[in-house]
Amino acid sequence: MTLLLDIAYPIKDPVIVFAIVLFVIFLVPLLLNKIKVPGIIGMILAGTALGPTGFNVLERSYAIELFGTVGLLYIMFQAGLEVDMNDFKKTRNKSLTFGLLSFAFPQIFGTLGAVYLLGLSWPSAILLASMFASHTLISYPIIESVTITIGGTIIVNILALLVLAVIASAATGELNDQFWINLGVSLSIFVFLVLWVGPRVVRWFFRNVESEGVSQYIFVLSFVFAASFGAKLAGVAAIFGAFLAGVGIKPPIPASSSLMKPIGLVGGGPFLSLFLINVGMLTDLRILLQGKEALIAVGIIIGLAVVLKWIPAKITAWLFRYRREEGQLIFGLSVAQAASTLAAALVGYELQLIDDNVLNGIIMMILVTCMVSSFAVEMAGKKLAIAEAQKKPEAATAEDRILVPISNPDTTGPLIELAILLKKPKSNEPIYPLSIINDDESAQERILITQRVLEKAVKNAAASETVLKPITRVDLHIGGGITRVVKELTANRILIGWHGKYNPKEYLFGTVRDYLLTHISKMIMVTSLKHPLNTMSRVVLVLPDNAEREPGFTDWVEVVKRLSHQIGAKVHLVGGADTLQVVEQAIKKDKPVVETTRQEFDDWEDFLVLV
Repeated sequence: MTLLLDIAYPIKDPVIVFAIVLFVIFLVPLLLNKIKVPGIIGMILAGTALGPTGFNVLERSYAIELFGTVGLLYIMFQAGLEVDMNDFKKTRNKSLTFGLLSFAFPQIFGTLGAVYLLGLSWPSAILLASMFASHTLISYPIIESVTITIGGTIIVNILALLVLAVIASAATGELNDQFWINLGVSLSIFVFLVLWVGPRVVRWFFRNVESEGVSQYIFVLSFVFAASFGAKLAGVAAIFGAFLAGVGIKPPIPASSSLMKPIGLVGGGPFLSLFLINVGMLTDLRILLQGKEALIAVGIIIGLAVVLKWIPAKITAWLFRYRREEGQLIFGLSVAQAASTLAAALVGYELQLIDDNVLNGIIMMILVTCMVSSFAVEMAGKKLAIAEAQKKPEAATAEDRILVPISNPDTTGPLIELAILLKKPKSNEPIYPLSIINDDESAQERILITQRVLEKAVKNAAASETVLKPITRVDLHIGGGITRVVKELTANRILIGWHGKYNPKEYLFGTVRDYLLTHISKMIMVTSLKHPLNTMSRVVLVLPDNAEREPGFTDWVEVVKRLSHQIGAKVHLVGGADTLQVVEQAIKKDKPVVETTRQEFDDWEDFLVLV
């Protein structure tokens, strides 16, 4: 008890500080959910209450700043991971339109407002307006209006960060021809390294070094922070590097892979919360009591930030005929000021381009815009969800029920991983690994070995939130046993492995694969996996003439699209011109969007030339 009484405020003991922060991260969302207040707002207010301008329980120490910076970079990395470049290419004109509108309105009118309403100098006004222009994606659902907002975010933040670099150089007297040359060259090299070299290095690592989730996660984090440091060397903010790193390494990280779970869990929990608490500690609510001048500055800054983001959102929704709720969602996503705004504010303050009143106004702007963003996104999201639920349901389609017969323990893991990638993203249907044991004297021993292999597969699949229901059967004929299980389960996808060789017995009596192809009229996928799936950059689809007329055409097109989208690979079509045209149209018809290339081929008598 004496120890508690002797604690001095602010608390500096790292163990107690970290314990308090963790309790805040745990308790605040639980309490605020009861009164329907977004957790993001609660974290900022908690930081304000605990910080030096509140009850002074904690000081904004180096550790808090460090974790806040890590959280900021991690948020931007996650935002980059959500950018689907195929979707971006499809909506690039809309994204470009929104991005330019969302940058130009705040930059132009924000500059004029800062000069004539706040009395700032032109360099200071331009810097402040760039903070209005930028925005941070804190949380969002995925629909088209959100896709163009994400694409617009890329454009807006690049332009805003370039404005910051230019104004900072001008303030230090380094704005000359050499500056523009250095910036152009360094940025070009940096973008090339992150978007072209980076993904290839990540694929090489996943293929050759290690397949365990922990080492992959550490490697990905190392890449992100290396890219963040590289961005600073290139002359722009570190958050740009983190965002670009997410865009660059998205293809080798499928959305349903086990690696995505820790990325989302860590980012959505402590890192995001620590960043928001750090922002809250910068907020000084006492400025609202310091007199008329401070209040006017805060009001003008907040008003300009909100209005100059609302106008581009409304124009975008009007131009592309989005519903009112979608326009509200675009506004909610783009109004939040946090990442680049905070970085620019601190740089401007250090260069004495902005004074205490403006800095406090910017911090208050971050607090208010995050609140507005949270409420707007939540309200629009609910309305859109209700609208979607009221739509006439489409004709019911059968769930994918994937059966994975296994015989070799070494290939069990890769086969299950492929089955997870082929599974529909929102399907609750489990995957069924099947082991058929020959009914002989060694059957009991092989059943025990198989059960241990399947238990490990179940554990690994749980990391990607996929349910496995292993099946073990004893049968005199492996092919017949698989066929009977297919009928019992009404499975419509059978995924089998193949070692790629024939032995004399198989030449004479045929293989299990041959038996299944003869006796089962379901989709059978035969695989020989030599490398991890997420290291592959192209899916080659060889199409005999009239392949589009075969039964199951739409099914296998859907499977190929799903696989290529999950691993971020292009689909390369090979076949006759007529068939290529039909298949390419089918691939581009519905989501997910995948990139295709084509190669005409009709010399089927010399088929091996394709190799």
